[in-house]
Order: sequence, then structure tokens, then C-alpha cells
Amino acid sequence: MDQLSLLIILTAALVTPLTMAWLRLSILPTAVVEILVGILLGPSAFNLVHSNTTLTLLSNTGVIFLLFLSGMEIDFSLFNRRRVPQTPLAAKVASQAPKYSPVFLAVTSYVSIVILALVLGWGCVWLGLFKDPWLAAIIFMTISLGIVIATLKEKELLSKPFGQTILLIAALGEIVPLFALTLYASIFGSHSRSLWLLLLIFLAAGILFLRFKPFFNFYERINKSTTQLDIRLAFFLIFSLVVIAESVGAEGILGAFVAGIVMKLLQPHEDTKVRLDGIGYGFFIPIFFMMSGADLNLRQLLAQPATLLLIPAFFAAYLLAKVAVYAILRLRFKRQNSLAGAAISSVTITMVLAVLQVAKTMHAVTTQQSGAFLLAAILTCVLGPLVFNLSYVAEAEDLKKTTVHFIGTNLWTVPVAQQLAKSWYTISMYTDKAANYRTYNSEVSVDLLDTLEPADVEQQNAFDADIVVLGHFNATKNYQLAKAAKAYGVSRVIARFEDRNVLDAREDELTDLGIEVFNTPNVNIAMLRSLIETPATSQLLTSSATTVYEVTLRNRRYTEQAIRQLPFVGDITISQIFRDRHFIRPTGATTLKFNDRLIFTSSPETAREIRRELGILN
Repeated sequence: MDQLSLLIILTAALVTPLTMAWLRLSILPTAVVEILVGILLGPSAFNLVHSNTTLTLLSNTGVIFLLFLSGMEIDFSLFNRRRVPQTPLAAKVASQAPKYSPVFLAVTSYVSIVILALVLGWGCVWLGLFKDPWLAAIIFMTISLGIVIATLKEKELLSKPFGQTILLIAALGEIVPLFALTLYASIFGSHSRSLWLLLLIFLAAGILFLRFKPFFNFYERINKSTTQLDIRLAFFLIFSLVVIAESVGAEGILGAFVAGIVMKLLQPHEDTKVRLDGIGYGFFIPIFFMMSGADLNLRQLLAQPATLLLIPAFFAAYLLAKVAVYAILRLRFKRQNSLAGAAISSVTITMVLAVLQVAKTMHAVTTQQSGAFLLAAILTCVLGPLVFNLSYVAEAEDLKKTTVHFIGTNLWTVPVAQQLAKSWYTISMYTDKAANYRTYNSEVSVDLLDTLEPADVEQQNAFDADIVVLGHFNATKNYQLAKAAKAYGVSRVIARFEDRNVLDAREDELTDLGIEVFNTPNVNIAMLRSLIETPATSQLLTSSATTVYEVTLRNRRYTEQAIRQLPFVGDITISQIFRDRHFIRPTGATTLKFNDRLIFTSSPETAREIRRELGILN
């Protein structure tokens, strides 16, 4: 029977996503559907699956792996953003908008959630619904980070201010309850120990981080397909910190979460994250979700009037704990989006399952109360994404065009600026020559600079752009300005560098800094050679109907997909993929990777949409 139950669970784990795809059921997160399937397989319906030692072990491993992957989802770069461009246009927009950062909005929102959760916890005690206000408050302040990330990713919002705000709220909604649960178990648990011992977990995490910090620097040189060292490192981190956490009286899930943070800080390769997701979501985590449903007996729960009262009461508490988020988000975002943000912040399931698992071992919750908490959480997972998808509309700041600043106005740069200004770019040009200013100012926006000294250029806001193009004829000036722009924090710097001294190492220095260098004589030579060897190249590059474009794949909606699966594959032709400093000749079965540079041909209108879709950081 043990083997049969496991076989049924694994079969259901395979069939569930296939059925969801066939029915086009995207309104519910996969985790919620898996819990519902577990309810059907358990004593609540068909009574086909029964808990046993094997399933319990795999389920416990599933929750540990889930918390580990949740730790890896924390984006620490959100706390260290590049300063906001202060161009006159940006300053004007900023002066008209509330000046509240995503970090401020997220922290303020979550403080309100904690306060309301404590009030609701004591309210449950006062109404006689639950006897432990602290445990109830911990449950009410939880947010499911995984579901929030999936929802934001589908809307391509993770890199935008609204998405960053909601992501930080959700991250706090997993981190804070996790630490609160650890403190709760340490204080009220039967095997509680001194709280200072919890510091040993973070001490061990720090030691492991320092010890393995250079790991991925030499990983590629020593890794083999038969060793999978990065995966072995992940499991070592997980179980090392889980064992340490349980040894000092904390919960194992805290150690798993901290292990995920350590792994994230080690900056693993994208392939490593993909394989860990495959192990977790492909095997352990579905078993955990399905067994969470299979362990419920709804026939017994719903037969008791007290449970029927608890479900709507707990469901209302989940929503009320996040009601102040709406008012705080309104400080910066639209009314519809504030409602969407409050709705998706009410989604909770992952930490509720973890908290209830700990509460059961401490005998702090009854079967009826545990079932009511879980069923109410499932309802939030249905309502939250539904309201979010129906309510969200694009914010004005999300529609900002890519800002390109040209330093140097001449017959090379002005035509390019004029053409780009007609598409998805905001163009500004700068020159230190009064004659060029008078010549070109009527054709494109040009600002006259006193000098091209880096300090003066920076003071005139010329580096406040997404892309800075240095097209001056003077190689030394371009060299100095390119280094200054990169140091300032410009994400892309393109510099013209033409020096006849073949021993000059400055071009290599710029390339090593990540600056894109071009040389017009070399470009002309390459173009003439292509025209001789492949006559169609000239027509392709200069055609207004079909042109060559490039985009760096940063939208994770399309990573790990075969080219043939792209929804717009019929509108473009991908000729090359540049990956890890090598060109790949793609086929329909070629799998796309994060940061792949795709070289493709299409019409300008199609290219604009595809570059926005693939290039957006998500």
C-alpha cells in the first residue's frame, strides 16, 4: 500500500499540469490545484492515498526544498538600486509624482500587516475562535512569495517599481513569519533552548558563504556531467543548515530558508537555478502540496458546525490583515493597481502549511482549526490572482521609453538619432561645438556643453540615460568619457574609438570594462566585404521592410523554451545566438537561456514589440 500510494501521488503530479494546460486553467496557481487534487485523492473523496513513512519523509523534504528555493528568490539588488536619472524631463516627471521608493512602501505596508495581524490574533481569542493569539498572528501575516512571483512574472512586472514593491512585501511576508515562528517555537515549544543559540545558524551561514564564495569562479573548469558539483553544493548547504537549526532548537525550515539565501549570495549560474527548480518542483514539492491536501478529511471537518464558522472567519482575517496595503500603495500607484497589490498580497499558502506543520508537532492547533486555516488560505489563492489579473493596468512610469544620449553631433550620429527617435527611444544629443549646435539643433534635440571634461558632462546630466553613445571624432575624449559614464552607472556605454597606434591598450581597457567599442573604418571594411561576398547583406541591412536586429533575452517567461515554442516565431527569423562568448546556429529545438543575445530579422514594427517583450528584465 505504501508503494501504491506513492505511485498514485507521482501519477497525479504528472497528470495535473498536463490537465491544466489542456483545460487552459491559468487562473489558479499550480500549488493550489495540487492541494485540491490531494484532497480528492485522500479520505475527503476517493480515499486512494494514505499517509505513510515514505510519503511523510518525501513531504518533509518537499517543504524544506520549497523554503530553500524561496530563499533563492530574494532579490537583494532591490535594496541597492542605481540612482534615478535626473534629466530635466525625469526631474519634471519626478516632481509631479509622489516620492516614495519601493523599499519605503514595502516596509510600511508590511508593518501595517504585522500590526493588523496581531490585532486579529487577539480578536480570534476574544471571539473564542482560537486560543493562541501569537500563532494566529503569525499565520495571518504570511504571504506566499512563490505565487506572488509567478503572478508578477506573468505580467512582466518584476523589474518595475510596482512589481518591486509587491515583491518586497511578499519577501517580508515569508521572512518575518519564518523568524517569528522560530522564536515562537523556541519560547513555547517543549524542546525550547536559549534564543542566543539561534545566532549559530547565521554564524554557520556566514562561514559557509565565505568558504564557498569563490566556488562558481572555478566551477566550470572542474565540473563534469557525472559530478554536478553545483547541485551537490546546494544539498550540502540545505542539510548542513537544517541540521544546525534543529540542533539549536529552531525549525528546520529556517535553516533551509537561510541556505537558500546563502546560495543566492554565491551567485550561481542560471543553469544551476533551473536544475534546482527542476528537482524541487519536479519531484519533492508536488508531493508536499498533494500530501497537505491528502492529510485533510473534509468529511469530518465540514460535519462540525465550528469548522464551518472558522473557514469564513479565517478567510476574512487573511484579507483584513492586508487591507491597509491598499492605502499605502495609493501614495504612488493608481487606484486599480493599489487594489491589485492588496489582493495579491493576501495570497498565502506556503508558510501557512509550514506554520501548521510546526503547530501540529507542538499540539498548538486542533485538526479542525488546521483544516480551516488551510482551506481559508486556498480561498485566498483563488481570489488574489483573479482580482490582480482583472485590476492591474500599466503605470505611466512602466511605459517609459529607453533613454539614449549621444555625446558628439556629426554626420554619423545625427542620422542615427533621427531614426531612433521615431521608435521606442527618447533621444538627446550633446556637443561642445557651437557650429554643430547651430547646424543640427533644428533637426534633433541638442544641448550645447561648455567642455567635454567628464565632470562637466556629468554635471549637465548627460550620463543620466539607459544608453550613452560617444560618437566624437577625438578618441581620447571618447575614452575618458566612456570610463566616466561606466563609473557613473550607465548600463550600456557605446564608444567610438579610432587610434592608429596599434600598441595602444586603451581599447582593450574599455572592452574589459564592459564598454562596447566600434571603429568606423573597420565597419566600412566589413560592410564592403559583406557586399562583395554576400550581396543580399546590404539590402537586408538597409531595407525598411526587413532589417537585422539584436536583443538580449532577459525575460524569464521565455527562458528554457525551445525556439519553436515562441508565440511569435513565425514573425521572425533567428539567424544566430551569442552565448558565453560563442555563436550558436539555432534550430527549432534550441533552448533559449537567460542573457542569450538573439540576432534576428523582421519588420521594424515586429522587431520593436519583440525586443520589448524579450528584453524586459523579468
